[in-house]
Amino acid sequence: MAIAEAQLETWSQQGKTGQFTDTYNSIRGNLLDASAPYPLKDVEIHLQGSYGNDTNVWADSDVDIVLCHNGAFYYDITGMSQGEQDAFKGVFSTNAAYGYNEFKKDAEGFIGGLYNGVVPGKKALHIPGNNGRRDADVLVCQQFRRYYSYEPGVHGCHYGVAFYVNGIRVENFPKQHAEKCTAKHQATNQNFKRVVRIFKNMRNTMIAKGMLADKVAPSYFIEGMLSNVPNDKYVGSYQDMFVECFNWIVAADESKLTTGSGLHWLVRDNSSVCWSSANFRTFTAALKKFWET
Repeated sequence: MAIAEAQLETWSQQGKTGQFTDTYNSIRGNLLDASAPYPLKDVEIHLQGSYGNDTNVWADSDVDIVLCHNGAFYYDITGMSQGEQDAFKGVFSTNAAYGYNEFKKDAEGFIGGLYNGVVPGKKALHIPGNNGRRDADVLVCQQFRRYYSYEPGVHGCHYGVAFYVNGIRVENFPKQHAEKCTAKHQATNQNFKRVVRIFKNMRNTMIAKGMLADKVAPSYFIEGMLSNVPNDKYVGSYQDMFVECFNWIVAADESKLTTGSGLHWLVRDNSSVCWSSANFRTFTAALKKFWET
């Protein structure tokens, strides 16, 4: 038995954004204060996650903020020829004097002095909400470049961010993710992000009902999963779109799916930036059961 169209319509709607905007602007202003110990000219701040991508639902609470140091960068040059790699290394032969470790130390100390109760997490610093300010997670990171061509003065690369978790570097592309999801939304008559919210609300409801464990299906992976679905599946009623998108996903070769940015595979085991095959299949199986019951 399908979920009622009226319920899907409700789930498709974006959650409130006013308080989130105030939270972001307030924290951003503090992070760019002249008293900050890091070089402000080399700092970039932007949103990522559900609020940054306009896929937030009513249950979303945390505001995800990126604090990125652009005065130095990590890189991946494995996609270039040996000659291009040699040319690159001839130009960038030394490490920056002020890099990620120095920036992270300065930023964490500064943020800890700005707010009470800051909690260092696995990836980000958690700032508890207070007096109308929502909870926020601040990811302290450094610019990352994935090169695909290089000649002195002329190069091609994808710009992202990088940070370390338990000694392992994590590389991601939040801007490309947001840009491609927005383009997908526009190409589907404004339906892509509505369907993302439906899938997210279904996930939240399943968690509340004990049908799905928490953290099996992060919003980032749901957005990425649905970004692979052809545009012609995003037509008709919400019931039609759910069925068409779901059927396409479960029939697809999961090893060929990409994240929203298109720069990582979506489903891979033992990867910090990919969805495990077990969790991907658990989520799709739970969706089928929830839809039918």
